[in-house]
Amino acid sequence: MHEQNAEYVTNEPMTERDVLNKASEILETKFLKGEGFTSPSAAKDFLRYKLAHQKREVFAVMLMDSQHRLIEYKELFFGTINAAPVYPREVMEEVLQKNSAAIILAHNHPSGMTEPSEADKRVTTRIKDALNHIDVPVLDHIVVGQDTVSFAERGLL
Repeated sequence: MHEQNAEYVTNEPMTERDVLNKASEILETKFLKGEGFTSPSAAKDFLRYKLAHQKREVFAVMLMDSQHRLIEYKELFFGTINAAPVYPREVMEEVLQKNSAAIILAHNHPSGMTEPSEADKRVTTRIKDALNHIDVPVLDHIVVGQDTVSFAERGLL
């Protein structure tokens, strides 16, 4: 676990992508069996570092324990610049394999536009309905673009 004021030193130049990757590693370490994701803003910050730099659509899941601490962040589906196929069955398999108590769904919009599409809403409902059968709540679905949008904050869950 890193201290809150830990110092990081690099001996080589870093690109913007290198810096973002390092920031996401630091955040992942912080939340991996450490602090819980107790607010949409913490999850949005974490996911912004993970997904904002992607050039194609990526659909990911944050698998969490009963205290909403991160068990694993997993990128499951990869698509084109504007769509990725998403299969609820594969999400459920990951949830069961990792013994997750809750999840947060996330994907990026490479266009930068963060408004959830009707397809985004439908896939969220399908995954939520599937996981409801095994008592695993979908806490949020976050769309990352130039900004971030939380389904939970918008009342879409």
